[in-house]
Amino acid sequence: MTGFEPGVFTPAPGRGSLGRMLRTHARVEASLTLRHGEQVLLTLLIPLALLIGLSLLDILPASSLGSTSKVDWITPRILALAVMSSAFTGQAIALGFDRRYGVLKRLSATALPRWLLVAGRLSAALLVVALQSVIIGVVAAFLGWSPSVSGLFSAVLLLVLGTLAFGALGVLLGGALRAEAVLALANIVWFVLLLAGGILLAPSSLPSGLAVVVELLPSGALAEGMRAALVDGSFAPGPLAVLAVWAVLAGVVASRTTKLT
Repeated sequence: MTGFEPGVFTPAPGRGSLGRMLRTHARVEASLTLRHGEQVLLTLLIPLALLIGLSLLDILPASSLGSTSKVDWITPRILALAVMSSAFTGQAIALGFDRRYGVLKRLSATALPRWLLVAGRLSAALLVVALQSVIIGVVAAFLGWSPSVSGLFSAVLLLVLGTLAFGALGVLLGGALRAEAVLALANIVWFVLLLAGGILLAPSSLPSGLAVVVELLPSGALAEGMRAALVDGSFAPGPLAVLAVWAVLAGVVASRTTKLT
């Protein structure tokens, strides 16, 4: 007798489907992010504090607002900040420490393909960004936010591309450096992009040469694209193209430089 009929032994051994593995991995990564206090502080509480503070206090210069209300002006930028916080900073730090403690090496020894390890993290980032966007949108609505309905589809597309771009950059950083270096550098980059990367300061308020550079950064492209979509109700192909280029380039480099340990 050379074998057994299918179904003789249950459960049947073997690798699960790729779709099921991706869903499971993404759910685990998302739940780990939401259970981590520091991650919740970075990805949700700080953006909410900035949203409420900048909407209620007279901090923003009137020249940058124009005829737009404070909450309408700041909400698209806070959504961009939330994407950067979860997809880039959070992912980079989590990946760096997963490598340090051998989690990534052990996962790579399972049936999960290496590309699925990255895809699961990016899918988890999309889940977290979706939850962030809903919470921030609800809070902004209570503050008087009235987004342009015609720009909602463009805004969703920008959020997805922004998550992929920042997620790829997070994998690039977290997969190449030591955990301590990732922790320091990811937070430094977060602060720099928040203050000078087109999120709190619009490119239009900067010198022309610097404004061009900021608009080519993923933070500036996402913030300006979200403003165009949710304030003006217009489709912004430029920011979408910038985010797509960052996502592809960072993804290609990350796939070649990411280390398991």
